[in-house]
Amino acid sequence: MAKITQPKIIPRPEHAVSRDNIDDTALKVLYRLHKAGYRAMLVGGGVRDLLLGHAPKDFDIATDALPEDVKKLFSNSRLIGRRFRLAHVFFGRDIIEVATFRASQVDENKNDIEVDRAHDDSGRILRDNVYGQLEDDVWRRDFTVNALYYDIADFSIVDYTSAMDDIKNKVLQLIGDPQTRYREDPVRMLRAIRFAAKLGFTIHHDSEQPIFELGHLLADIPPARLYDEVLKLFHSGQGVVSLQLLRKYDLLQYLFKSADDALKQGNEQFETFIHLALESTDKRINQGKPVTPAFLFAAMLWAAVDKLSEDLKQSGEPGTIAMQNASSMVLSQQVRTITIPKRFSMVARDIWQMQHRFKFRHGRRAKSLLMHKKFRAAYDFMCIRSKAGEVNDDSCEWWTRIQTLGPQEQDILLKPAKAKARKKKTASKDK
Repeated sequence: MAKITQPKIIPRPEHAVSRDNIDDTALKVLYRLHKAGYRAMLVGGGVRDLLLGHAPKDFDIATDALPEDVKKLFSNSRLIGRRFRLAHVFFGRDIIEVATFRASQVDENKNDIEVDRAHDDSGRILRDNVYGQLEDDVWRRDFTVNALYYDIADFSIVDYTSAMDDIKNKVLQLIGDPQTRYREDPVRMLRAIRFAAKLGFTIHHDSEQPIFELGHLLADIPPARLYDEVLKLFHSGQGVVSLQLLRKYDLLQYLFKSADDALKQGNEQFETFIHLALESTDKRINQGKPVTPAFLFAAMLWAAVDKLSEDLKQSGEPGTIAMQNASSMVLSQQVRTITIPKRFSMVARDIWQMQHRFKFRHGRRAKSLLMHKKFRAAYDFMCIRSKAGEVNDDSCEWWTRIQTLGPQEQDILLKPAKAKARKKKTASKDK
């Protein structure tokens, strides 16, 4: 993409971004920066989503004020980051991110530009704190649709990359040379997939071809960062589409190797199961219901845990011990790729280890299962397995029904089989 020196300015009457739809805290930051004499622009996904008629999740701000200037202007701010130094302005639990305009390259004749940039041998950016102006900053953005600036000074939109056309045509296109941009930050490949799934856009041919060649670069991304990206991919309300695109570009192997192996080996039951699990998650998200990363990880790793558990049982381990050991081994392998906080890995273990307990419908074991604090997650998991053809009995229907009963009726249904037989026998004698 050739650089445009003169941007297209879209005046307020010709675009759909309204201050009525911008968060009040973001407006406060914009106005204070502007009043102090700095350029203050809403940028990125917030502008994109407002133009598409969506409710933005975040409102990010770009300015020519240095991070230290922002810190002085806002007592409720904190400077963060080494790789990308920026300011967070706090309003209670809400955070507005303020970034200084960055330059795409260093001009040695400009003594006022602060230089702080570093790359590794593969081209990945380690640090990028070379500050510049708006006309520099735009070329450091990733995709054209994320490079629109809303200027609080006159409420216009500044477009250097023909992003308005890409939004109209529903095309996702990288700014600059795709090979270089993906090498600078391989996570951009995952972002391309996430935005394509979330927005219903197609990835421009020039931007998608390098993904097939450069996926291996994701192997060097820190597990903690991949954890964040995985949640964004699968908790966007478009998890099924995200999975389809990850498989299309052969990137799933760098996130969930065991799931990718099972799918490539033609495990149809697991393919059906994982699609049903993601459909369920998408439905909950789109209905505004809560979801937990534990369920996502439990689903993605289920094929590996189930197979290893069966192998361990075949080698002589008791069922419960086999499942415990399989869970530990699979999680231990997975966290080398993606960090899984303990509060979620423990719940995933509970979900897996409760699966065999659904066959017990009477006595204390059934009662304790129904009372388990993670029963609902394990029950949902089991019912999805049932729909996928993994569970061959009526467990889903039975455990669904018992949840509709009152405490006394539940106690009757859960009574030990021997007690029921004795009661039936006594009743027969009384007659």
